[in-house]
Amino acid sequence: MRFELTTDQQDFAASLDSLLTAADAVGVARSWAAGDHAAGLKLWERLAEQGLTMLATEASPVEVCVAFEALGRHAVPGPWVESAAYLPVALGAEVEGVATVAVPPQTPYALDADVADQVYVAGPDGLHEAVVGDRLVSVDRTRRLFEVTPEASRLVAGAPRTSTTGPDAAYDLAVLATAAQLLGAGERVLADAVTYVKQRRQFGREIGSYQAVKHKLADVRIALDFARPLVYGAALASTGSTSERARAVSAAKVACADAAYLASRTGLQVHGAIGYTQEFDLSVWITKIRALVSAWGTPAEHRARILETLRSA
Repeated sequence: MRFELTTDQQDFAASLDSLLTAADAVGVARSWAAGDHAAGLKLWERLAEQGLTMLATEASPVEVCVAFEALGRHAVPGPWVESAAYLPVALGAEVEGVATVAVPPQTPYALDADVADQVYVAGPDGLHEAVVGDRLVSVDRTRRLFEVTPEASRLVAGAPRTSTTGPDAAYDLAVLATAAQLLGAGERVLADAVTYVKQRRQFGREIGSYQAVKHKLADVRIALDFARPLVYGAALASTGSTSERARAVSAAKVACADAAYLASRTGLQVHGAIGYTQEFDLSVWITKIRALVSAWGTPAEHRARILETLRSA
């Protein structure tokens, strides 16, 4: 089966790519990591005007994947998975402003709770407004994680009950959005690595001309190409049964995590010593990929989830 975007979806992807390229998303990410959120919040408003915060309720999961792949490709900071994927489904309405949520046990901390207008904690009885606690350190400096405590007396009225182990469409969409982010980040690292090996010369020739380097980059290309159909297949599986959706979404997350992590390791290797420096832009994607691999469920948790759905089939 071929998964090809429609003309409208391709135009949407192109418009997002153009917007984010012009916005200097890497510079925005670096400022966000340093605690300066002004540029990031301005970009948030522009993306919200493009309809990103209403995709989960007004469009299909395919459009959500298109958007989050672009966010990953440009390393856009902020609680986008929480505001544009999980919460719109959990609340049944588009989120106004910036919001974040913790969904224990897979997502125990709230991302960017210090800049969010609303902070929630999901539990078996639904969504609670939360009290923000201490900040924790993440390998990705743009991901600012906070401990949060639910206020038992402040249950969000009208929000459906949620469970990460049960039929939770909100959780599955958040996982799928994270997978799409990983796919976009992996594609960006591969593109930058290919560009670099065509420029870097050793022993009188470009390092990209060596078979060993070609093979490593080809392995990344294959891994990303195999992960992409799983993402869009999972987006289409959202209309199927709960077990089918959960299996498809978890498979996409595992494949994208593995492919993006391979891309980050290979990108770092072909760049050599410069790839380790914080000043070099490659570090923005390497650390983001490492953080997203375990965000919204680790690969081990999602493999176990796939096994469980197969056993119960």
